[in-house]
Amino acid sequence: MSRRKHQVHEEEHENHERWLVTYADMITLLMVLFIVLFAMSTVEEKKFAALKEGLAAGFGQSESILDGSAAVLDENGVSATEPLTPNEFQSPAEVEAVSRAMREQDQRQYAEAAAEADRLEDIEKKILDALRARHLQDDVQTLIDGRGLTVSLVSRHVVFQANMATLTPRGMLIVDTIAPVLREIDDNLAIEGHTNQAPGAPKYFASDWDLSAARAVAVLRHLNEERGIPAGRLSAVGFGKVRPLVDPSEPGSQELNKRVDIVVQSGLDEENRELLDRVMYDRTEVIAHENDGNGSTDSTEADGDPDVIRTGKEPS
Repeated sequence: MSRRKHQVHEEEHENHERWLVTYADMITLLMVLFIVLFAMSTVEEKKFAALKEGLAAGFGQSESILDGSAAVLDENGVSATEPLTPNEFQSPAEVEAVSRAMREQDQRQYAEAAAEADRLEDIEKKILDALRARHLQDDVQTLIDGRGLTVSLVSRHVVFQANMATLTPRGMLIVDTIAPVLREIDDNLAIEGHTNQAPGAPKYFASDWDLSAARAVAVLRHLNEERGIPAGRLSAVGFGKVRPLVDPSEPGSQELNKRVDIVVQSGLDEENRELLDRVMYDRTEVIAHENDGNGSTDSTEADGDPDVIRTGKEPS
């Protein structure tokens, strides 16, 4: 009986010490890991230079491509092709030709944007001439930028009455005056309604959004139903009070910010519309330089008309 107990005791003692095997394995693995890390930390200059050249060749920064004469492991490699240099792909003449083609493309795109600016300025001139003939020029402000030509019907002489979306007789006269010019062109027209920043909701509308949208629709319907501009060219949107024309803190701003904008949308491709901003910025700089030479300090006026706004925003 005692012998059996002794055997059981020995078996239990042997099982308790099996953790030493796992511990020894772990120590061995850690030792191997540190040896590998130590080996990696020792950099042989020759092998490192070979590795650097190989990586540079892969990223196109080496003087040779697929050069098998030297390998990272200091063994002779097999060259897939004869060593090539970047100059064999493009000669200096070819590089210059590509650069010249890119410059010509940039100049061509800039010329297209300048031609579009000239066209919009011609439309702007026709609109302002028509308004001057009826002494209505003070009711409108214009702006040319990447979007196109914006004609703002400001409320200096009450285009819209407070809280109302119905055009006043003077407002109808303004729209009727510019409608023939707009009918002659083929550009799409975006009609954008705005309110001023007066506190509280409008009296007859649920919000400034509703009032601004109703004002835009009123102008759109007048252009379409009364002046014959095709509906397919027209769109309307309301911006409420979030896009003031001038700083709301300035005196008289509430009259100007209550308005409808008619945007003659640019015919340029979307990616080239930023160039229109660049053209107008360059022209603004020329006007400012000429005015400085003449002793003038105001560079925002064009052709002596304070209601013609030239964008001075430098394109991003």
